[in-house]
Amino acid sequence: MDKRRKITQFLITLLYNPHLTNLFSGKLHTGKTKGVCVPGLNCYSCPAAAGSCPLGSLQQTLGNLKKGLNTYVIGSVLLFASVFGRFVCGWLCPFGLIQELIYKIPVPKCMKRLKYLGWLKYVTLAVLVILLPIVTYIQKGMGYPAFCKFICPQGTIGGLFLIRASETLRAQAGLMFTVKIVILVGIIICSAFIFRPFCRFICPLGAIYGLFNKIALVRIKLDKEVCTDCGTCKKVCPMRLDPVKESNHPDCIRCGKCIADCPVKALSFSPEVKPKGRTVKNR
Repeated sequence: MDKRRKITQFLITLLYNPHLTNLFSGKLHTGKTKGVCVPGLNCYSCPAAAGSCPLGSLQQTLGNLKKGLNTYVIGSVLLFASVFGRFVCGWLCPFGLIQELIYKIPVPKCMKRLKYLGWLKYVTLAVLVILLPIVTYIQKGMGYPAFCKFICPQGTIGGLFLIRASETLRAQAGLMFTVKIVILVGIIICSAFIFRPFCRFICPLGAIYGLFNKIALVRIKLDKEVCTDCGTCKKVCPMRLDPVKESNHPDCIRCGKCIADCPVKALSFSPEVKPKGRTVKNR
């Protein structure tokens, strides 16, 4: 399953970013598809991007309330969340793929769950994605897309291609962009030691999708009558969860590793598990 997931991640990354020649020219695609929100984190300002990031679009609509809430943006985010949950993170997010590739570097790995750091992504969502755009809109009449400006590593990657191709932009790039580069480098370094640290601890899009994990159409099902409590799924889970007890935890990215490695096939993606045979529990 992991090979199939990797192929899907690569294809989705190309689908989100088909205008590869723009990476060398530094030009932005401005076609009609730019009005379409993709499910995963993929910056609107990346030269190769064909669509818009749901987080950037959400900040834009919250920061310009005089035009009213953009129901398309809100509806798109809620639709992705209610159908897929964090399946988007595991299969449909380009920056998730980047982190996983970096994690393959042969260095000592941090195997701890670090669950308390997981709350940071909800703080990022509340403060940078929701509150600051609204507050700055009230104060100045135009909201500030704080997450995109201060943190977003995917946006930094796109910005690097733009700056490389434009002397004007290189001259205009100030301290804030330097800070964003430092953040990007920090995430890249952490990704070598920790599996998907940005997704686990920072990403506000993952925070939104995670809130829907228990009710999303795509979720993980456990057949308790088949499960033998062998612990294999817990050992192989890259997010350091226990799929028997936490199969729909907000941090589960639906990578399917637990499903593929379960020796009795007690786990599966929804709909309901319908095993061909029954295995007697050994307790």
